[in-house]
Amino acid sequence: MTLDRRQFVTGALASGLLVAGCTEEDFRLEPPQTGPDNRYEAMLRQIEGKAGGTLGAAFFDTTTGELIGINTNRRFGHCSSFKFSLAAMVLASDALGIVDADRRVTWTRDDLMFVSPFTTRRLDEGATLRELAEFTQKYSDNAAANILLRTFGGPQALTAFWAGIGDEVSRLDRYEPELNNVPVTEYRDTTTPAAMARSVAQLTYGEVLREEDRATLRQWAIDTPTGARRVRAGLPEGWLAGDKTGTSIWPGMRSLFVDIGFVEPPAEDAEGRGPITFATYYRAPETLDGMDPAAEAVLAEIGEVLADYATGEDGLPF
Repeated sequence: MTLDRRQFVTGALASGLLVAGCTEEDFRLEPPQTGPDNRYEAMLRQIEGKAGGTLGAAFFDTTTGELIGINTNRRFGHCSSFKFSLAAMVLASDALGIVDADRRVTWTRDDLMFVSPFTTRRLDEGATLRELAEFTQKYSDNAAANILLRTFGGPQALTAFWAGIGDEVSRLDRYEPELNNVPVTEYRDTTTPAAMARSVAQLTYGEVLREEDRATLRQWAIDTPTGARRVRAGLPEGWLAGDKTGTSIWPGMRSLFVDIGFVEPPAEDAEGRGPITFATYYRAPETLDGMDPAAEAVLAEIGEVLADYATGEDGLPF
């Protein structure tokens, strides 16, 4: 799909209808699938059962269009993973002439908050929109994300962008940090594994962005260090992959750990299979105090299943 200005505006109008679009089904666990091709789902359910909590995961084969996973249509919060799409929106909007990504903007100390390394360092000199996009993706700079959202008119602009590329499920409603308050039945600032895996595919390998912008976005994701202990940790050494993580340890809600991205398995390992995008979500059974290695390890195990799927191997112990 190629995004044009009309689709962007149409998406903005359509996004206003999404508030009333959630039903109980969006928060209900899906029953296991039956049939001969559900072995990877069985592997994911083993991980969920061992870890406790709730797992959502989708793998999307960009070559065949096949999508597999667990709880693929259940809603989960984005947390900081929305910043991948926000960076893409900056690149797409520059190509469409909606904004100039090389325009320099400034901000004040009042805009700064926790996890704002780049904007804190550049407080006196400012930065271009392209730089803000890069560092909100790579280092999850919260102030940069809010500055970009305000530049486009608010979080609803990102909802419109998703709608414009065919994703009428994903939505953003609030700024950092409030968007991380996503208890189980919250529909604001949520997506589904299926919707996001497909959107990542559109942005990294589809026609939404120009070829050079797709390459830029993929490289930013490859250079992002925050996912080293998540899905990428479960992939074989040498596989090319990029991602964007998200984490919420908001008081009073079950903590949420997110990782979305793509993997390009080597042809010799995957018999020519093309790139695979993924969207993974793990809601812990309790509220955690900080970045939890055990929770991140759950997403690393999903990476092992993703590698099995890419190579066609069956990792089941039975």
